[in-house]
Amino acid sequence: MKILSWNCCGKFREKFKHIVNIDADIFVIQECENPALTKCDEYKGFAKNHIWIGNNKNKGLGIFYKNGISLKKKNWDSYCLRYFLPVRMNNCFDLLCVWACERHIEEYYVYQSIHKKKFTKDMVIIGDFNSNSIWDNKHHDRDHSNVVKELEMLGLSSAYHFVSGCHQGKEKDMTFYLYRHTDKGYHIDYAFANKEKIEDFNILDSTEWLKVSDHNPILLTLKEI
Repeated sequence: MKILSWNCCGKFREKFKHIVNIDADIFVIQECENPALTKCDEYKGFAKNHIWIGNNKNKGLGIFYKNGISLKKKNWDSYCLRYFLPVRMNNCFDLLCVWACERHIEEYYVYQSIHKKKFTKDMVIIGDFNSNSIWDNKHHDRDHSNVVKELEMLGLSSAYHFVSGCHQGKEKDMTFYLYRHTDKGYHIDYAFANKEKIEDFNILDSTEWLKVSDHNPILLTLKEI
């Protein structure tokens, strides 16, 4: 099972062609248009299997998935926190898709705190957290390090840090480039899963992605357990 997450930076109807040939079963896309309201037939064709949420029809959070996969949206109240999309995958495990908007990790921390009793070691969390432990002092106790610590206690680890051996805040590989400048890179996109389920984690890092977004896609590969 492969799950890709990418903040496309808008106009996904024009950019989805960049990911269609990537070997992934599920695509989690931040800042994408509502496929139900698009006039682009090609985009509609790509999005024939999708779940989308958002307050702006042009920039929301979407999940797109291949035939043969069953995703069912779970009724976890968001309490106006943005944007969190929990689904049940093939009735096997819960997948929480994330696009943490202003105030970023604080929004996610509150959401996680509300629903923590629903979190299990079998679930997968993936998306754009807009966060890193280097900014902990800006968020008091609702910070990145506390989020990671709580997830670790629940049996969920950052796939990148597990595979690479890097420590939080010491990442060598970037997922986001401010203003698309290669000298202003940060690691702010993550996938969390049980270590026993993680087979691989990759950041699709190249200057080609910077032509279409300020984020690189991340790709989580799960073992068939």
